[in-house]
Amino acid sequence: MEKTIGSLKVSLSKIRTGRANTSLVEDVLVPYYGSTIPVKQVASLTLSDSRTIMIQPWEKSLLPAIEKAIRDSDLCLNPFTKSDAVCVPMPALSEERRRDLAKLVRSESELGRVSIRNIRRDANSSLKESLKKKEISEDEERSLQDKIQKLTDRFIADIDDIMHAKETEVMTI
Repeated sequence: MEKTIGSLKVSLSKIRTGRANTSLVEDVLVPYYGSTIPVKQVASLTLSDSRTIMIQPWEKSLLPAIEKAIRDSDLCLNPFTKSDAVCVPMPALSEERRRDLAKLVRSESELGRVSIRNIRRDANSSLKESLKKKEISEDEERSLQDKIQKLTDRFIADIDDIMHAKETEVMTI
């Protein structure tokens, strides 16, 4: 369940808000000597200000490839080359785009909830198997099911808190 929370945080960090964040572009794949490699492995990523990501490749020959990879990605960003770095300005989000991003946050959170519920289902199934094999008593099964349900409720509440915080961040101008 904790891994699910971690995975949700990673996926939500990639959802663009009005502020620049290097995690948005760090996994964009760039062609590099016949293979594709994430930008974070061929360049240093920094923030020049609150709305601009600076990507400084370790090899100058990668500048056009990085720029093209970011432009062709589904991030809707328009990078440009500035001397020895690629600058990625973050455009201001329209109200409609903010609503779409909030929907995306809710759908990612729902996937996290479903994953937590699946973990609960699997744990309860293994309890029923243990009961059938007479490894645990019925009282133990009930108390363990209660503990599993309490854990599930706690993690789903954590997901809801994370979702509300990210929605607020997305909707803030």
